[in-house]
Amino acid sequence: MTPTISDANVKAALIAIESETATLAEKVEMLIEMATELQKKPKTSQQLEDAVLLYRRGLELSPPDLPLLKARCLSGMGTALRTIPSESSALLLEAKTAYETALPILGEHAAPEEIAETQMNLGVVLQGLVNFGEATMQDAIQAYQKATKVFTGESYPQEFAILQNNIAIAYLSLPLSPDQEKMRQGMAVQSFEAALKWVTLIDHPSEYAMLQNNLANALQYLNTSHPIDNNLKALAAYDEALKVRTRQDTPIEYANTIANKANVLFNLPDDIEHPEVGNPNNLKQSQAYYQEARQIFRDYEQWERVDIVTEMLKDIDQELAALSQ
Repeated sequence: MTPTISDANVKAALIAIESETATLAEKVEMLIEMATELQKKPKTSQQLEDAVLLYRRGLELSPPDLPLLKARCLSGMGTALRTIPSESSALLLEAKTAYETALPILGEHAAPEEIAETQMNLGVVLQGLVNFGEATMQDAIQAYQKATKVFTGESYPQEFAILQNNIAIAYLSLPLSPDQEKMRQGMAVQSFEAALKWVTLIDHPSEYAMLQNNLANALQYLNTSHPIDNNLKALAAYDEALKVRTRQDTPIEYANTIANKANVLFNLPDDIEHPEVGNPNNLKQSQAYYQEARQIFRDYEQWERVDIVTEMLKDIDQELAALSQ
């Protein structure tokens, strides 16, 4: 196994950089490079904490006449901080401060794409802070929309897809009055559909599956006078997501999608022309999906999801029993 900076001890790496016969700018660039490498696929939160330590040292060494290096340390540190698992808002607030400090500097010295990436990351942090009452969903949407001015579907389809997905989820989380519910759901569906115009199954499979799954979720709960039509569209979107999400390659995502699909089938009549006949066949298919999803959730110790699916299976048993009488 190739040793990581964490394995080799970050302090040793810092000492090595201090002893380098390099300029301050070159040392800061080395620190940023090492920290970035730690962030790519961290196996432990310690690696992210190590990355933060490297960025902090980079900030200390950043020459005043090269503000862009300082901004890049701040931006990288913000991303490391927001990725460290935590039950409090402290790290997210620190990440927010880092991004907001970096943005004016980036605005003067960086390329539009680097600014937009930081805006997108700030949006993610703000969205996370909503749960703690430390930000509003409108704040997050505003940050995302600034990023979309650069990350357009035509030029940056993957970034555009992620932004539209996040905007749609933010819309669905907005605390609006009941009479605004339909508008909110409609805006979310539009955001998912806008992203799917640029993201393809072949070129962007992961983003494609995410968007199809989330579009289907929005469709099945859309407040409309045509619920059956929307449920059929949702089923088709889930099937598109399942072209990418498989039990072998992405088991948790696969289980989530088949559980979502099961929920649609639970509410869908077998014959849409004669809904009064009921839905025993769809209920049995729903039951099979939920049973498969529950087993996967158990295998990966997703106990909260196991409990939710177990309750849905009880509801199906009751429905099937009622239909058999």
